[in-house]
Amino acid sequence: MPRTVHIRIEGRVQGVGFRYWLKMTATAAGLTGWVRNRADRSVEAVLQGQPDDVAGVLRRCEEGPPDAHVTRVEIIGEGVGVYETFDVRQTA
Repeated sequence: MPRTVHIRIEGRVQGVGFRYWLKMTATAAGLTGWVRNRADRSVEAVLQGQPDDVAGVLRRCEEGPPDAHVTRVEIIGEGVGVYETFDVRQTA
């Protein structure tokens, strides 16, 4: 059974390619969902896939791409929606 998590990532996560890094990382792990920047300078995402794959991408989000400095990865919800692809969305 797939796991779906809604997360918020804080720190220096905008202007460092985080959204596109997460899209590549999630897609390579077989996940679907979405990612977007938030007006408060955080990144928000939904990751959906096999529980071990979701857990692996969550761990990778704690570091992010090379120029990022992640201070917090918070799960803000579980089980939200069904996704076919992994998309980069507009800033909220």
